Amino acid sequence: MKLQENNMQLSQKTLSLLKNFSGINQSILFKGGNKLRTISVMKNILAEVQVDEEFERDFGIYDLNQFLNAMSLYQDPQLDFKNDSYVTILEGKSRSKYFFADPAVIVTPPDKSITLPSEDVCFELNTQQLDKLLKAAAVYGVPDLSVVGEAGVVKLVVRDKKNETSNEYSLIVGETTGTFTLNFKVENIKILPGSYEVVISRKLLSRFQSEDKNLTYYIALEPDSTYEE
Repeated sequence: MKLQENNMQLSQKTLSLLKNFSGINQSILFKGGNKLRTISVMKNILAEVQVDEEFERDFGIYDLNQFLNAMSLYQDPQLDFKNDSYVTILEGKSRSKYFFADPAVIVTPPDKSITLPSEDVCFELNTQQLDKLLKAAAVYGVPDLSVVGEAGVVKLVVRDKKNETSNEYSLIVGETTGTFTLNFKVENIKILPGSYEVVISRKLLSRFQSEDKNLTYYIALEPDSTYEE
């Protein structure tokens, strides 16, 4: 379909990213340019991605899931941003108005880029490993994902760390000379399927960066994490 002048279409890849972002924060503030960023209301998960589309203006969407569902009413929707108060979703003779939200009601990431305070543990995590870990956590009904360094290896373990008889699933992802237990909540691993370079700081912050470097998640660790020199 030919785009009308100044209208925009979002690729399936961008729509999938936005669906993922809606699981981190139901609201989002789009900024002019080709970078999308979101942060959870608890401010313990931040995600940023560079997309192919270029947004000409800033605008807020309060209910991102609803906005995506509104777009799904159309087979090949176009977006018209000419109005300051709303975006028009259109295809053929059909039109929808979707009103922007006041940016003041949206929890937004800080403007300053995040850098890890230290880089203490690094490993590669591929999409099959990630899928198995999350599936095992669901099968066992356990809330925790621990990155454990012991006996020369780095392993990822899903378990209930408060229960000594908890069922668990683990896999080895690397080697280490350190001893550590770095804990995440499984519910905070809200990342798209894919392969990631994972870097963890003992200062309780981690970075999951996709293979193509375009997509990055920063996820906070639990305060009971330990790291021995």
